[in-house]
Amino acid sequence: EDQLRQVAELAEKKRALEDRRAAVIASVEAQDKLTPDLRLRFEQATVMLHSGQHEYAVAALHRLLALAPQMPEAHVNMGFALIGLKQTAAARDFFATAIELNPMQANAYYGLAMAADELGQRPEAIGAMRSYLHLARGEDPRHLAKARAALWEWEATPSPGAAPPR
Repeated sequence: EDQLRQVAELAEKKRALEDRRAAVIASVEAQDKLTPDLRLRFEQATVMLHSGQHEYAVAALHRLLALAPQMPEAHVNMGFALIGLKQTAAARDFFATAIELNPMQANAYYGLAMAADELGQRPEAIGAMRSYLHLARGEDPRHLAKARAALWEWEATPSPGAAPPR
């Protein structure tokens, strides 16, 4: 009986890995299909986002997503632009969509974690940040340090609105 349970667990893990692999392949194929115009639109929106022009970035990303709705990176950037505009609940939805499109999209988990924490959803924030740290091993060490610090803080303090320990 224990062996049957282990076999079933392994089969489920294999199915999950195959699903992730298919999502990654679909994302890469979608990137390969991007026209030069779509790539330029994405790069311009990214520059707007990084320069703090969140309203312009949202407008540009909205147009881009109308043309390329399966582009997880655009969903992630829309999420960060919406966070910049203090529209956290909407941002959370864009990060979740990016993860649905590509479960290996590390920065989507980071954004989801930040949005979930801002919305008072500490368990979701912790889970998303753990996923980010698992997937983002090759990222900038400063980003990883910031993520680890947030995770440590969240795990060390009670969730907002949580009942005090007895």
